[in-house]
Amino acid sequence: MHAEISFIGLFWQASLLVKLVMLTLMGMSVVSWALIIQRAKVIKAANLASEQFEDRFWSGVDLNRLYQESSARRDDIEGMEDIFYSGFKEYARLLKAGARGQDAVMDGTYRAMRVSLSRAVDELESNLPVLATVGSISPYIGLFGTVWGIMNAFIALGQVQQATLQMVAPGIAEALIATAMGLFAAIPAVIFYNRFSHKVERLENAYVNFMDEFTTILNRQIAQQQGEK
Repeated sequence: MHAEISFIGLFWQASLLVKLVMLTLMGMSVVSWALIIQRAKVIKAANLASEQFEDRFWSGVDLNRLYQESSARRDDIEGMEDIFYSGFKEYARLLKAGARGQDAVMDGTYRAMRVSLSRAVDELESNLPVLATVGSISPYIGLFGTVWGIMNAFIALGQVQQATLQMVAPGIAEALIATAMGLFAAIPAVIFYNRFSHKVERLENAYVNFMDEFTTILNRQIAQQQGEK
């Protein structure tokens, strides 16, 4: 009896469709955990990079020097530093080109930073919809397997004259395992999707705040330059 109710035993006794449901849910669980680990590393690295760059930015370093440092490792910068690089590059280009008016320079600079912001947020949110999909559909896939398994159990039960609990239990158990596997795949996906979404939102707010502060600094620089003239 114990051998029949073991997971492996119930899996092999299940119908082909229920086996496919179980294998599908197992595959979805593996994929979601792989994405969870990968996204956790990416978001942690983005947080660390932003903190380090922000400390460097507010340390009083000259902006031109900071820009040269970022430019020297252009292929490795991301997030907040990439926003700074894009904004300062456009700012310097517009000033060199003799853009008319302070508003024109700042508008072009802010647009350049908005593009970098969108690119950074897209990178952070990459694959999060997959976690949301796994979290939302896994219980229904598992429920489908359960319904199908219970239906087959009752069909088989109707073909015998005398039904016993021992005859019904394995079929019901193998059907319920599909629901359990659906929840096993869905719960971590939902938890980490919400967690990662919150962290991405906080990073995006930090990026936007930095853009506003950086814009204010550049705006002040232009005003000083015009006052000196």
